[in-house]
Amino acid sequence: MARKTVNGVDGRTWSVRRSIEWSLPATGDDFEHDVDGGRGAAFLILSSLFVFWLILVVWSPAELHVPWWLWIIAVLVVGFFPIRWLLRRPWTIVAETTGSYDLPAERWTGMIRGGSKAKEELRIVIRRLRTQGTPGHADSPLQPVN
Repeated sequence: MARKTVNGVDGRTWSVRRSIEWSLPATGDDFEHDVDGGRGAAFLILSSLFVFWLILVVWSPAELHVPWWLWIIAVLVVGFFPIRWLLRRPWTIVAETTGSYDLPAERWTGMIRGGSKAKEELRIVIRRLRTQGTPGHADSPLQPVN
């Protein structure tokens, strides 16, 4: 989790942070896509793949020579989906302030998919707070929360 304290142009002190979400929150719009096979299905698929590779290695003849580049391709194919899954995790960005004497407390939050996009959006939020005093804009994923 990355946390930064920012002094806004209007004198308020904002706390801006981003954190990775390991499980997707269920929302009304994404309900149909939120249904998955669960941990049982993932365990079944991964164990089946493990057994397949084990059988392939055990049944191969002793004199079989596998070129080095084929091993590299196999590692890339096996590692592609876990790496893609990790890089595409959603991140939650939160900007909040306790307010000041004449300005109310505010809390803005939003979700961004991908670590580099979340880092860039965090930079945009910090820049907007320093120059305009509000974390959101027309195309921003951040929305005010009551």
